[in-house]
Amino acid sequence: MFETLSLLSLQQYWWIIISLLGSLLVFLFFVQGGQTLIFRLGKTDMERKMIVNSLGRKWEFTFTTLVTFGGAFFASFPLFYSTSFGGAYWVWMIILFAFIVQAIAYEYRTKPNNFLGQKTYEVFLFINGAVGTILIGVAVSTFFTGSEFSVDKLNLTNIFGTGSTTISAWQGPAHGLEAALNIQNLSLGLAVFFLARVLGILYLDNDIDEKAINDRVRRQLIINGIPFVVFFLLFTGLLLTSDGFAVVPQTGVDPLFWTVKMEPYKYLHNFLAMPVVLTLFLVGVLAVLWGLFGTIFGKCSKGIWMAGGGTVLTVFALFLIAGFNHTAFYPSTYDLNSSLTIMNSSSSHFTLTAMSYVSLMVPFVLVYIVIAWRAINNKKITAQEFDGESHAY
Repeated sequence: MFETLSLLSLQQYWWIIISLLGSLLVFLFFVQGGQTLIFRLGKTDMERKMIVNSLGRKWEFTFTTLVTFGGAFFASFPLFYSTSFGGAYWVWMIILFAFIVQAIAYEYRTKPNNFLGQKTYEVFLFINGAVGTILIGVAVSTFFTGSEFSVDKLNLTNIFGTGSTTISAWQGPAHGLEAALNIQNLSLGLAVFFLARVLGILYLDNDIDEKAINDRVRRQLIINGIPFVVFFLLFTGLLLTSDGFAVVPQTGVDPLFWTVKMEPYKYLHNFLAMPVVLTLFLVGVLAVLWGLFGTIFGKCSKGIWMAGGGTVLTVFALFLIAGFNHTAFYPSTYDLNSSLTIMNSSSSHFTLTAMSYVSLMVPFVLVYIVIAWRAINNKKITAQEFDGESHAY
């Protein structure tokens, strides 16, 4: 089945898979967002215990999705993986550290003879929630603003390995940290951070049956919802009015060597050229706002599902306009023609075909996740649940 598809079709298929995994990951950041609110929503030891255990039962979903997202990116678009992870390594090392301390915190927070104390591990959870979400948002924004790297495409075809075999080289001295100084990158990073907090509040409101915690939800939604809307609107405005990195198709020339040029309003043009994607984006944004304001004013405890679904649609649409419609999804500001596209950075036809058959297992994995989720969340968390419980985070 898949072997009959063209290389371009397989590249597009895998960019859709990557986009879906990325959008699901951002939704699952409700765990990270909730971790930054442990002391805002929980004022007693029991309240904080309820919050940590509510999130602790889901943190592995986020971690697994992050690993799957990275693994799928590596296998389908290895040149992006080697360029970004090999060049902007400070950003990715800090993100990795943030997720390592999360795992340590959940594992050791309530261990006997914990000499660091529970509060230390709760600080670790805050670090993961803040640093992880902001830097991942900044890193994703570079799909639209670009990074400082160069690619020697001739070395991609250097099958004999004579001379230099270096394919990509990072040109910025800060190795990725400079991305945080760009206002558009930082606005998306902060938007993801506050969105994660909003989703975390909505999830905890849906999962915990404790009046004191539930009563604090609306105030915290207002406090975090306003900056989320502001930073998201700032990012969207900058995105739609900025120049983008357009790929110029050239007849008779291998797509590996197609040129890249700056195009005014490129990402606005992408939305207009793909009305289905634009519709997904608008419906997603409205769903997030509905879940947010519906909970604030309607006092509904199921806003996480509307806002979560909207998050998936919105992020999915942003990934699609970054890679489709002849767009460089990882642009180079150092050398435009070093920019990476889904055509010049993917694996071979054979590799993509083999992986595509493996991807047919994804629906079964999703069904398993839904069943496991329902089993874990079959009833709301209460304080009485922890009386005599043998295991707690």
